[in-house]
Amino acid sequence: MASKSSRLFSTHAVTQSSPSPGISHIHTVRNDTQLSRITDVGEAHGLARSSCRESTTSTVLKDIHIPARLMEDFLELARDNTNKDVETCGVLGASLKEGTFYITTLIVPKQESTSSSCQALNEEEIFAIQYEVSDFPIGWIHTHPSQTCFMSSVDLHTQYSYQMMVPEAVAIVMAPTDKSRSYGVFRLTDPGGMSILKDCPERGFHTHREPPDGSSIYEHCTNVYINPHLRLEICDLR
Repeated sequence: MASKSSRLFSTHAVTQSSPSPGISHIHTVRNDTQLSRITDVGEAHGLARSSCRESTTSTVLKDIHIPARLMEDFLELARDNTNKDVETCGVLGASLKEGTFYITTLIVPKQESTSSSCQALNEEEIFAIQYEVSDFPIGWIHTHPSQTCFMSSVDLHTQYSYQMMVPEAVAIVMAPTDKSRSYGVFRLTDPGGMSILKDCPERGFHTHREPPDGSSIYEHCTNVYINPHLRLEICDLR
């Protein structure tokens, strides 16, 4: 097996592994790395700001770097489900180096899905992989095969559980049929959205009230960057 230091960076390198690979960690960052910041494209298409705005959080968040091919490779893994109008979900793992999170792991768990929902199964397998490589559960990614790019009420509850573990946790929504926005990187506002979800006892699809501070429930992440030199390892457990 290659040493960790020799497996840190590889442009567009993707390793399919199952059930439990040796995941690479980040020890150094190339000085010449060209980063692209992910920004909100919603306003350009006239999307309502009442449900999702630019960042309004008062929390100081660490930056997150994601591999350049993460979303493209996930869509490829989800293609069969997408063609059948079925959602696909994956879990993102990251290492933390000098105050920055680097996403290096995509775990696609066994799951039960419909056209509007996706539930991971055997979550102990996910935890075992993340524990093995000391990954932080930095968020999740899922498809909306025939819906627009937004966070449903069920998505918001899932995101709440991630942000309770890691405040920087993100939700990446892939919406290949949305003509205005094919993907979004979201998080619950804090404290606004987090307080609403904390006090919400409902399950399934339902409506949420607006936060009392006038913020939206969720927002576009402004601390996420695409890094072309990050290696992504994929664990497809299905």
